Amino acid sequence: MRIKRTTGSGLARRAWLLAMASGLLAAVGLAVPQANAQPSPTRYDDSVLTRLGDTVLAADVAGTAWHIDREANRLVLTVDSTVSAAEFSRIWEAAGTDAGALQIEHTPGKLTTLISGGDAIYANNWRCSLGFNVRSGATFYFLTAGHCTNGAGTWYSNAQHTAVLGPTAGSSFPVNDYGLVRYSNLLVVNPGTVGSQDITSAADPLVGQSACRRGSTTGIRCGSVTGLNATVNYGGGNIVYGMIRTNICAEPGDSGGSLYSGSTALGLTSGGSGNCTTGGVTYYQPVVEALNAYGVSVY
Repeated sequence: MRIKRTTGSGLARRAWLLAMASGLLAAVGLAVPQANAQPSPTRYDDSVLTRLGDTVLAADVAGTAWHIDREANRLVLTVDSTVSAAEFSRIWEAAGTDAGALQIEHTPGKLTTLISGGDAIYANNWRCSLGFNVRSGATFYFLTAGHCTNGAGTWYSNAQHTAVLGPTAGSSFPVNDYGLVRYSNLLVVNPGTVGSQDITSAADPLVGQSACRRGSTTGIRCGSVTGLNATVNYGGGNIVYGMIRTNICAEPGDSGGSLYSGSTALGLTSGGSGNCTTGGVTYYQPVVEALNAYGVSVY
């Protein structure tokens, strides 16, 4: 395969070719090390990193996600296994003289929103996971992912659609990824917990903070926050902004589920790649933004 010449220094080009080769090997199941686009001591100011993020967004390559890592002083670009060498080249060439600020990371599988049929909370023909029970005065709701609530009318707690939870009261996706469902069934018990963990507050996380995720497919999985303010391009115009990035695994059906640290709510599962056998990366809608948008609170 011919690889088109790219701009930048010889060192950067060699590192970029290594990154592409690593991605192609990963696609056929071989273990490869991660590669940085330019392992140099060059420092970049925030304006360069922000401009580079805008460039990646404009390239519009599905299966990519990115965030600024200020400690590493790089824009971390995560690419899934569907991104081709030609798409790599398109991003790199568009970056031009800013390309050295890219740090490339490969993630297995495909970056997708995590919906599937099964159990937990049901609407129409799909299954998602309940995030957090919330309230406004004496009215009770729950939060989940916006890509779950988009197009959804009534929600149920069983696959047979006989146990009603309530109607969708709000939905925001893409750009954001949060939705609100109002409880209409007074017989449903809706405690302010995630499993057995009581949730008493909500906050934005910090990089390096330990956290757990709970979803209807894979249960409780734990890890740490690896990035903030990430942008994720799921394809088809479905781009979300301001996401939390973690190294916690998730699988289809976990969408909308809760990300938390102790008794503090952090986020709602948006999507990711990989699985809980081989590992992967996941992204979350910050829950504080959703709470503020709907004027509700955890309890």
